[in-house]
Amino acid sequence: MGDTWCLDELFVEIQGRLQYLWRAVDEDGDVLDILVQSRRNRRAARRLFRKLLKRRGHEPRRLITDTLRSYSEAHRTVMPSVIHSTRQYENNRAEVSHQPIPQRERQMRRCKSAAQLQRFASVHGVVQHLFRVGRHLLRAVHYRLLRARSLGIWDEVTCAC
Repeated sequence: MGDTWCLDELFVEIQGRLQYLWRAVDEDGDVLDILVQSRRNRRAARRLFRKLLKRRGHEPRRLITDTLRSYSEAHRTVMPSVIHSTRQYENNRAEVSHQPIPQRERQMRRCKSAAQLQRFASVHGVVQHLFRVGRHLLRAVHYRLLRARSLGIWDEVTCAC
């Protein structure tokens, strides 16, 4: 896993109420963690930071976020030694990583609860890693090999024989 983390939040409406889908992505675009919360304040950002540190076991070298003040305040209390960057366009990796979630959620005809969204988004992030192999970086032969390996792993996990 990378030592640069990009964090961002996404507004999701569930039964007429706004929820916030917080996402952490590493420098390669791999989802580190996802958290659904009803608030978008310093306490919520601190909770995401602590969850990330507990799950990853180490601090990143760099933290990239947008200019939301909650990130800055949580950064100062939870990870003060980490370099924090909020430059424009630098957070695009996290912004782009949000795109599959709303698309998939629309196909499912929306989530009915925050817990359902949390379960879906967490699993979706892991499964997406398995099948996203960076086609533009590979030769066709290697791409087919990686796809076959991914499908084999998927069959093992889902017990599809």
